[in-house]
Amino acid sequence: MKTTKPKRLKSGDLIGIISPASAPDDLFKIEKGVKYLEGLGYNVKVGKNAHKNHGYLAGTDEQRIEDIHDMFRNKEVKAIICSRGGYGTPRLLDKIDYKLILRNPKILVGYSDITALQMAIFQKTGLITFSGPMLAVDFYNSISRYTEEMFWRLITSNKKLGRIVQPEGEKISTLVKGTVRGRLVGGNLASLLSLAGTPYFPNVKNRVLLLEEINELPYRVDRLFNQLRLAGVFKKISGLILGAFTECIEPNSEKKTFGIGEVIADYVYNLKIPVIYNFSYGHIVNKITVPFGGTIRVNASRGSVEFTENVVS
Repeated sequence: MKTTKPKRLKSGDLIGIISPASAPDDLFKIEKGVKYLEGLGYNVKVGKNAHKNHGYLAGTDEQRIEDIHDMFRNKEVKAIICSRGGYGTPRLLDKIDYKLILRNPKILVGYSDITALQMAIFQKTGLITFSGPMLAVDFYNSISRYTEEMFWRLITSNKKLGRIVQPEGEKISTLVKGTVRGRLVGGNLASLLSLAGTPYFPNVKNRVLLLEEINELPYRVDRLFNQLRLAGVFKKISGLILGAFTECIEPNSEKKTFGIGEVIADYVYNLKIPVIYNFSYGHIVNKITVPFGGTIRVNASRGSVEFTENVVS
């Protein structure tokens, strides 16, 4: 399927806010996030169901779908930013009007559970989406300068970003040497694998796979990586980028376990593709916004990542 680039965001444009997964634990965070965006000169439209709660979901499936469709249908909305992740987007995937999205391509931003929505949209429409900061998680309270500057640069400029400079001089670690260029897919590991065996799991052949995770014990990460192995994913991809695996540790010091690094190494060291680790992406303060569906170049031998094309038009 042809890849589609959304139009770049301009000063004064209208940004839509949706909660397709869980609702913020404090709805005041949405208001503070809106003030941040307005302070930058943007107009903001909050989805009519974005504040709602339905158990651990932000409203019923129908309400959350309604907000997604409304924002893509509204010609004045130029970008859509999710309030937070949590859980819920996989429940929506067979109810989404992908033809509507394809007719109205625009910037969509989120991460964590939003992974499922982003991969489904890319698989069904070819639209590039952005795994980046969210309204009630990052924008509501003193977002880091690194995260902020990279995000706005990526979605407001139609020039390619080029080589990524990691925050605070952090180095990318090489696990398997080599160089590869390909389109980027992936996101949160558990959310991605919730799509396995469905029509919404992305085509990974010759793609560069990016993975991150949070609050999963080492044996659970082992289970997820093993599922990738058994599904043949590691044999199909052309490169692997490992982001932050935040708090993926066994809290009980007396319990027998492997470290998260040992778990990952067991699966990747024998791969015949470039593999890098410590890429600043995931549930961390200083995060790289990545364009899912965009073309990147990974030089694992030198520990570098380059965004090789503009990802907004």
